[in-house]
Amino acid sequence: MGLLRIMMPPKLQLLAVVAFAVAMLFLENQIQKLEESRSRLERAIARHEVREIEQRQTMDGPRQDATLDEEEDMVIIYNRVPKTASTSFTNIAYDLCAKNRYHVLHINTTKNNPVMSLQDQVRFVKNITSWKEMKPGFYHGHVSYLDFAKFGVKKKPIYINVIRDPIERLVSYYYFLRFGDDYRPGLRRRKQGDKKTFDECVAEGGSDCAPEKLWLQIPFFCGHSSECWNVGSRWAMDQAKYNLINEYFLVGVTEELEDFIMLLEAALPRFFRGATELYRTGKKSHLRKTTEKKVPTKQTIAKLQQSDIWKMENEFYEFALEQFQFIRAHAVREKDGDLYILTQNFFYEKIYPKSN
Repeated sequence: MGLLRIMMPPKLQLLAVVAFAVAMLFLENQIQKLEESRSRLERAIARHEVREIEQRQTMDGPRQDATLDEEEDMVIIYNRVPKTASTSFTNIAYDLCAKNRYHVLHINTTKNNPVMSLQDQVRFVKNITSWKEMKPGFYHGHVSYLDFAKFGVKKKPIYINVIRDPIERLVSYYYFLRFGDDYRPGLRRRKQGDKKTFDECVAEGGSDCAPEKLWLQIPFFCGHSSECWNVGSRWAMDQAKYNLINEYFLVGVTEELEDFIMLLEAALPRFFRGATELYRTGKKSHLRKTTEKKVPTKQTIAKLQQSDIWKMENEFYEFALEQFQFIRAHAVREKDGDLYILTQNFFYEKIYPKSN
């Protein structure tokens, strides 16, 4: 082959190189199309299965004999914020669902839009509350908080979530859009081919790294109100804080994910029995890592921190972190550098009237 290349005229060599490059581009394009076709097929199959179950519910009417006990009637919603280790945590739920006997359902919205239409909200609430075949259920997806009380629901689902330092989350998302991750390395990402670093983007005032892109964790917790998505809204941040305290069972932080999992296992063993050990030893738990991510310089971080948007998102993050650490401090003890869940530390006494 080397001798043949030497004997070929330069023009033919150039044509051969160009032909090879074109062939590679064509092959990459075909692989991308196959990947997209597979994803569309998976979504179509899932929608078909959902429709079949919903139709059976309609035809059969209410099932009077299908009353579930309290534990079996439980539903958890993890309205995951992008790039907060949500895939790592969700993989644990998938790994445990067969063993712990519950269902896991991915909420896949069109174009990953976190705001549902009003008719979809109604359908979603109906599914969550009356879909007995899927209970106990663990629902997850990039969807902003939805207040079930507005729909007249008596028993609301249990909300959980994880958030991350806002700048670290944005940096991770920036490189993810360009280089993907080790979860699906062959998938072509939206900004693939853009080699510009995050530092260069901030220095040039690019749109993908603008402070406005930090505004995500607050609206995810705030919900479906229009004001939630007005960048820099003080009302939205206050509402997000209120929801975090009053509507969420537990909100962890990416930086302390193992402790979050440990607390969930202690409090909700029906779903998370075995989760801590699985996280520590399982491969899937640590699977997804953004590729080619470069740590931003102090100058870049300082520039973003001048923004009022960063100050609000960071205030919300610090608020969530303080609440999480408060809950953890009252639930675990530390010994030799390891954390252990506290045993029951309350009991009943002076029970009257006395039984004979």
